[in-house]
Amino acid sequence: MQREADTRVNHQKKSSNAPRFSVALYVTCLVDLFRPSVAFDSIALLEQAGCKVSVPSRQSCCGQPTYNTGDYDSTIPLAQQVIEAFEFADYVVVPSGSCAGMITHHYPKLLEGQWRERALALAAKTFELTTFLAEIAEMHVPIDDGTRLPSVTYHDSCAGLRELGIKAQPRELLKNLRNTEVTELSQTEVCCGFGGTFCAKMPELSGKMASDKLDSALATEAEILAGGDMGCLMNIAGRAQRLGKTIEVRHVAELLAGDLSKPAIGEGKS
Repeated sequence: MQREADTRVNHQKKSSNAPRFSVALYVTCLVDLFRPSVAFDSIALLEQAGCKVSVPSRQSCCGQPTYNTGDYDSTIPLAQQVIEAFEFADYVVVPSGSCAGMITHHYPKLLEGQWRERALALAAKTFELTTFLAEIAEMHVPIDDGTRLPSVTYHDSCAGLRELGIKAQPRELLKNLRNTEVTELSQTEVCCGFGGTFCAKMPELSGKMASDKLDSALATEAEILAGGDMGCLMNIAGRAQRLGKTIEVRHVAELLAGDLSKPAIGEGKS
C-alpha cells in the first residue's frame, strides 16, 4: 500500500504554493483490502487542498472488531501501534467515520496513564476526510476537470453521524466542488444494518435493515448511493447484488475526486 501510495502521490498535480498542512493518511482495513482507490482519491483531494500527504507503513487495524466485542486486552496493543505510527503528524485524516471515531473517542477511554495522554493528543488532530476538507482545509473552490456527476443520494453512517457530527460536510463538498445537490433518501440517518459485528451476530435483522436502506435509496431514483464508510457501503452494495437491484454504490472520496471510471463497489475490481 505504501509503495503504491507513494507512486500515486508523485503523479498528482502539485500545488504552486508550499503545502498548507502536513497530513498522515490512515487508510483503514476495508479501504486497503477492498477499495484502495478510495485511499488514492483521498490523497488526490488532500493534495488539491494544499496538503503534503504521507502514508505511514506501520499503520494497523484501529482495533474496532476486538473493541466492539469487549476484548480490550487485544485492542490495547493495536491502539498503541496506531498512536506510535501517527503521533508525528500535524494532522491525521481518515476516510471513515467509524475508524476516526475509534481513534478520537475510544482510544482515550481504553488507555491509561501516559498512553491515555498520547491518545488524547492524537485524538485532537485526527479528522474524518470530509470534515477535514470542509472545516480545516476549507476546500470550497469547484474542481474543473470536466467531470459531471450523475444524481446522488447519501447514506449517513451511524458512527460518523452520531460520534463525529458528520452530516453537512459531505453535502457541502459535493455542492461546492462538484455542483451536485444530494437527493435525500427517507430515514437517511437510520442504520443500514452493518454495525460492525452486529451483522454477524444478528444476520436476519441486519439483512432486513439493509433491504430497507436499499429500497429507500432506490426510491430517490438517484443513480449513485454515496457514503463515507466502507463497511456500510459494502453492506448495501452486497444486498443490492443479492437482490438483483441496480444502483451504483461509491465512497464520497471517489465522487469528490471525479473518479468514476472504476466499477462501483461490489461490481468488480477497484
